[in-house]
Amino acid sequence: MIEELSHEQILRYSRHLLMPEVGLQGQIKLKNSSALVIGTGGLGSPVALYLAAAGIGRIGLVDYDIVDSSNLQRQVIHGTSTVGKLKVESARDRLTDLNPDIQIDIYNEPYTSENALRIARDYDIIIDGTDNFPTRYLTNDVAVFLGKPNIYGSIFRFDGQVRVFSAKEGPCYRCLFPEPPPPGLVPSCAEGGVLGVLPGTVGTLQATEAIKVLLGIGTPLIGKLLLYNALDMSFDFVTLKKNPNCRVCGPNADIKELIDYEEFCGVPGHHADDTSAGANWDITAQELKTRLERDPNLLLLDVRELSELDYAKLTDSRLEVTPMSRLAREGTTALSETAQSQAATIYVMCHHGNRSMQVTAWLVQQGWKNVFNVRGGIDEYARKMDQ
Repeated sequence: MIEELSHEQILRYSRHLLMPEVGLQGQIKLKNSSALVIGTGGLGSPVALYLAAAGIGRIGLVDYDIVDSSNLQRQVIHGTSTVGKLKVESARDRLTDLNPDIQIDIYNEPYTSENALRIARDYDIIIDGTDNFPTRYLTNDVAVFLGKPNIYGSIFRFDGQVRVFSAKEGPCYRCLFPEPPPPGLVPSCAEGGVLGVLPGTVGTLQATEAIKVLLGIGTPLIGKLLLYNALDMSFDFVTLKKNPNCRVCGPNADIKELIDYEEFCGVPGHHADDTSAGANWDITAQELKTRLERDPNLLLLDVRELSELDYAKLTDSRLEVTPMSRLAREGTTALSETAQSQAATIYVMCHHGNRSMQVTAWLVQQGWKNVFNVRGGIDEYARKMDQ
């Protein structure tokens, strides 16, 4: 337990010390606090930076990805010099440079049911900077089981949300969403895009809520949902109530331990090469190129949205574009006559392979036999076959 600040720390945190809501004792409290940040991407970047700058004594970073140049538009904790480096190491080095007095723990591993409790147990607060439903449900359940606040944020295109889930005082994530949405209904930022500054705004709000909770000041967003729209520059609030039938935090909760969240949500929780529709249905970018050259009767089905075609597309007379959102609305009637007749072998692709995986599995369930999923999507094809 640290009971005082050094002379250098008093200078560093002087603007905090001038505030009666923080002061010397509050700053010492922050120094003795700890926070676990799940993800070092768009949201995790500003969260970790501002927590480190504020003097949170111990910060844990969970991620298993490497820095890619496409991250730099919004993941401001990383830089060009760290492209190709482990994200947790890149983030640790930046935070250490920002504030060498704090402890940075890194966990270069996916956050799963097998390790989540072990990782989160010793931290005072959990901050959710993830972008997929399995990890969101996992993070919520871990927070409930350990009795820790969960600072939640989400982003998509121009919209953001922030909430503080604290099952002791208010609803948890499952109170609002007892069941995940159908697979493919909600696109990820990788599929739908995000304004680069949006995660900075939302992540900073998450960091603000974390500091308030740790200091015990102000009115945290417990029982409230903050909705932010960057185009309108609007902030709206929705009151949230605890669900008495919640299976995790309700009085009759029947979920007492962590489950298989990927199975529960019907989608992968981790994006590292996990875009498989099954061994019998997958082909690689190389295989697609070979078949495009040899098979005049194939049909290439691109299930991305029309706006995504401006980014990258294959120019082939056998290409058919039918967005997955349209398939969800209209079913197989949205397909061309050729596809409906099942006269051609169909190769389904999207941006990274997630949507095509789901469409391929769906078509197989509908009775299609000659249908394949292009793993890695147009992104993989562009990187390996045609830049």
